[in-house]
Formats: sequence, C-alpha cells, structure tokens
Amino acid sequence: MTSGSLAGGHQPKRLIVVGSGIAGLYSALLAAEAGAEVVLLTKGALADSNTYLAQGGISAVLEEPAPGDTVAAHIADTLNAGAGHCDEEAVRVLCTEARMDIAGLGRFGVRFDLDDDGDPSLGLEAAHSAPRILHAGGDATGARVAAALIKTVLNFHATGRIQVIGHAQVTSLSYDGERVTGVEYIHDGRELTLQADAVLLATGGAGQLFAQTTNPSVATADGLALAWRAGAEVADLEFFQFHPTCMVRTGDALEAEGNTDPLLISEAVRGEGAILVDATGRRFMADYHPDGELAPRDVVSRSIALHLAALGDPNGHVFLDATVIEEQRGKGFLEKRFPTISERTRQAGLDWSREPVPVAPAAHYWMGGVVTDLYGRTSVPGLLAAGEVACTGVQGANRLASNSLLEGLVFGRRAVSAFLSGEHGGSPNGVPLRANSAAGGLAFTHAAGTPPDDDRSGLFNETAPAAALPGGFSRQALRRLMTAKAGVLRTGELLAGAAEALGSWEGEVVPLEVPDSLDPREHEDSNLLLAAQLLVHAARERRESLGAHYRSDGVSEPAAVDDFDKRYTMSRKASLVND
Repeated sequence: MTSGSLAGGHQPKRLIVVGSGIAGLYSALLAAEAGAEVVLLTKGALADSNTYLAQGGISAVLEEPAPGDTVAAHIADTLNAGAGHCDEEAVRVLCTEARMDIAGLGRFGVRFDLDDDGDPSLGLEAAHSAPRILHAGGDATGARVAAALIKTVLNFHATGRIQVIGHAQVTSLSYDGERVTGVEYIHDGRELTLQADAVLLATGGAGQLFAQTTNPSVATADGLALAWRAGAEVADLEFFQFHPTCMVRTGDALEAEGNTDPLLISEAVRGEGAILVDATGRRFMADYHPDGELAPRDVVSRSIALHLAALGDPNGHVFLDATVIEEQRGKGFLEKRFPTISERTRQAGLDWSREPVPVAPAAHYWMGGVVTDLYGRTSVPGLLAAGEVACTGVQGANRLASNSLLEGLVFGRRAVSAFLSGEHGGSPNGVPLRANSAAGGLAFTHAAGTPPDDDRSGLFNETAPAAALPGGFSRQALRRLMTAKAGVLRTGELLAGAAEALGSWEGEVVPLEVPDSLDPREHEDSNLLLAAQLLVHAARERRESLGAHYRSDGVSEPAAVDDFDKRYTMSRKASLVND
C-alpha cells in the first residue's frame, strides 16, 4: 500500500484517537472518511491544544513553489536545523508528502491566506532558504486551522461518523498481554473503559514542565506517560526547544499554579528593532553574541538564561523594549504591524508602545517523544502515535520553524494508513523500531507492574551532590526546579540536583503508577513527574551540547555528520538493542 493510500486491506472496526490538536483532528477525520468507527477523546475542549495557539504557519513546497524553492531544499533546511540528528528518511517523507496534506486540509475547510494574484501567500522564516510558509489569518494560523477542523469533526459527530468525548482524561491503556486494546478514562467523575482495535496518541507536548511556556495548561506529558507505562520506547527527550521571548506575568499571576493564556512575542518584533534589557535598563545581548537581539532563537534564549543566572535569578525575567520602534517608526506603528500582540498585551494590563514587556525563555516544543516508525507505529502492538507526542526522528535536535504542524499532518495520515491496512502492530519483526541507543541508555526489564528497587535505582533514585531540596511537591515547585536545573542551561551538577529533587517527590507522586484517584489533576501530576525524570535522565546521558540541548560543562566533540545513531532510547519494559 502506498503512503498516501487510505483504502484497501482489512479495516479494523474502531480507532480511538486521544487528543484534539492538528494530528488528532486530522487523523480522526481521515479514518472516519475511510469508513472506520472513530472515537475522539480530548482532555479539555476541542480547542484546547498547542495547535490552536500556534502563531506560525505550515511549511510546504507546493505543486507551484516559490521561485527557486524545491523539495530538496526543504529537506536540506530541515536536516541542517536538526543538527545532524534527524532521521533522513523521515525528513524525506515529511517534505515530499507535504503538498498532499495541504490539499487534505482544503477538503476539510481550511483556507490559507492568498496574495494579490489569488495564489497562496508564502512567508519566509528563519532557517528556511525560500518562502514556503502557508499562513491563515496572518499570525492566527493555528487558530484558523484548528477551527476549520473542529467544525468538520463536529459535523461528522452530528452525523454519527465520529464520536467525540470532551473533558475526558485518559488514565491508562488497556492491554491484554499482547497488544493495546483500548483506554481507561475519567469522565464526569466516573472511571470508564473503551475498547478498540488500536489507539492513536495525539496528545501534544509537555510545556507545563517549566515555569514559562507557550503551551496551554493541558500540555502535561499525558501521552508520553501512557506510552511509557505500557512499555513503549521513548527517545530524544533531552531536546526541548525554548522560545526566547514569552511574556511573563508578574506579581500574583506569576505565582499562580496555572500558566494560562500564554503570549509568545514574535521574533519579528526584534526584527523591527525591539531590544532586550535587564531590570536596570541595560541592553545586554551584545555581551553574548555579535548579532545581539537578531541572533538565532536558541542563542537568544541561552543568552537570556545566562544573564539571569549571572544576576542570581534563574527563574526571573528580562524586558523586551519595543518603545524604540514607536520612536523610530512613528506612533501607532506597533498597533498596525502587530495587532494581535498589541491587543493581548493590553489585556494583560500593558501598553507596550510606552513600557517594556517582561519576557523570559519559554518551553515551546519537545523534539523527543514516543518512538515510532514512518507509519506512526510504536514498539507496542495496537499503539500508534503522531504529532508532538511522537518521535519520528524528523525534528532532530532542533525543530525547523513551521515543521511541527506539518509533522502532525503527514505522520497522522500515515498512522491512519497503517491502521486501515491492519498493519498497526508494534515493531516490525518483533525488534525495536529504532533502538540505536548510545552507552548509558537505560531500560526496565520487568514485564508489568512496579519494577524492583534495583531496576528503579538507575533512573529514579540517582545519587547527586548535596543540594537544597525544594520541599513538598507542587506544580510550581516542579516548574521552578526544571527551569533552574534542566532548562535552557544545563550542567552535570545541575542535572544531578534535579534528579535528586525529583526523586524526593516519589513518595507523594508515584510516577510509575496510575493514581487511584478520580481527580484528573493527580493524574497530570504523576505524568509530569515521570516526564521530568525521563528528561533529566536523557540530559545527563548526553554530555555534549547538541541542538536545543546545551551543557555548559559539555565535553568537546567534533560535530558528527550524522548523529542519529547516538540516540538515547529508553523503555520501561523491553531491553534495548544496540545497532
């Protein structure tokens, strides 16, 4: 069966899709369109997703690309951004098949912005060699795309083609000893079970691990935790991309438990001339990079974090001063050029044309996740994954701008293709899909239940230098710990301290167990602690800096032409294979 085919072969009776971002919505529609019985579960409302908040666009080389652009150029740009850590075949699939899924979105009511000639308006973003970014509503692409897909999903729901269950917290995957057979979930204060032929995880990322994030409050690593507890392999968890300028809520809002309504301040603002200053009003970026505020995204994030650390406040913030733009370009320029940001800052009680905006690096996108093949198949039979929760290898060590929504589309469709063909069972030939783990990769070897203490010691109770522990567990304490010790800046000592602190919370929040509770928040807490421990372990194993993973104490190694074979792949259940 070809990668684009959604018909033919045995069609299983039911597919459960968990999540309502672009990967979940699109996959559910494709499966239902092909005649499958589809149940879509989402933890909040359908619009509660990273997709809905995405300001950027979707990268794609269309049938009629921008002058000089080619699929080969898109592949090269993606590989370059990924720092030699991409799966080249996955990148080829992503870039080659992109146009197919842009057309697919059109079938479901998505309309992209057009230029004066009625052709797609293609934008140029950092690290892209040609204009290839499709936008909808200017800087509201995610909201426009999500709204169109949600409308179509609700139409399918009304006609009985998709069953939608909102405000449903999936707590565990059902497993018959051989394959995943469904899910258990909490809905309206009750614990319920749903059976299916396969489960597709499309649960997004885990920005709520950090004090500042562009992610919504629902991004709590649920899919990663579900897959890990079921024995699936995970990889590349050390690579977490941070956006340098996310508005910080000061005072009471800063101390609140929830990071609601995040506001990313686009890099285009710095492109127009905004500067970064510290609390004393000093412009500091020139101290860290000759390009100052116009340095690459990861460099700006790292420079802010270094400056805050030097000031003794790793959880603090600096200021983005856009008043200089108004002075240079004239009163009202910010309102005209950045209407969405202007409105959102006003809602937060700021007039950014007259005062600087408090900003800090914010957790944006997790390159790692549940390991899949090119058809969304995990190492556990009956379990598929697509979107940010998955690790296809396409994003490498640092995601290229606007490739994230595209990944959800392309590999979501491919996962549905595998489901419809009946080929959704675990690792091909019974071996790990991609277990090119470097030395130090760790796996549990038990079959089920709580692992023995000696198996736990390598990952969850590592010894560390003496460090002040954060006291009792809370979301706020976890976020502050991860930001200070496992965020933009990392060292072996900081990571060891993070591991010790995380381990100290296991008595309160047991990460390997499904909480015996009907409170969804307790399940989120358990998932977040597990994700934090896995991330910290992976970051300790990779001692050199690569892409979004920066260790100031890292060993000096020449850049590898292809770093993909040095992946830290972990599994709770299956032993690793060193290829």
